[in-house]
Amino acid sequence: MTSGPGSAAEFHARERLETPTDLGSEATRDISAALRGLLADVFALYLKTKNFHWHMSGLHFRDHHILLDEHGEQIFAMTDPIAERARKIGGTTLRSIGDIARKQRIADNDAPYVEPQGTLAELRDDNQRLVSIMREVHGVCEAYSDVATASLLEVWIDEAERRTWFLYELTRHERGANG
Repeated sequence: MTSGPGSAAEFHARERLETPTDLGSEATRDISAALRGLLADVFALYLKTKNFHWHMSGLHFRDHHILLDEHGEQIFAMTDPIAERARKIGGTTLRSIGDIARKQRIADNDAPYVEPQGTLAELRDDNQRLVSIMREVHGVCEAYSDVATASLLEVWIDEAERRTWFLYELTRHERGANG
């Protein structure tokens, strides 16, 4: 017996993971795929936020260190509800770091050093990108009348917009008064 796509083993695995839902198979497929991509982006943003938190330096070290720790906690708090939502509707979720790497749209930053203002600006832009991604996922949910997933996304969009706002205010002087 093979275990590749379309094999009997894969069929039985899917059968064991099925969850009853009234959303339908297309909705399950599309929403859970959108949630897998979102989850990959959330993990990528979480790790980047923690990276910058761990490597923060400079005049405002303490304030920025604490802020990024709070942001990291808020971002990580999204991971389990996203994955569980995909499972509740009969879909699957991420399985590995490699799976995350293949799906993430938030870019990594492996630089040995990033100026404090640069870290804040990059996270500001990444949080803004995450808002756009969540709005796209929300649109998928609306198309299938998945109000439960949509309502979760609405809270997370608000949280990400708040993070973006805080990071914007901390980086505002870079762009001048009209920025």
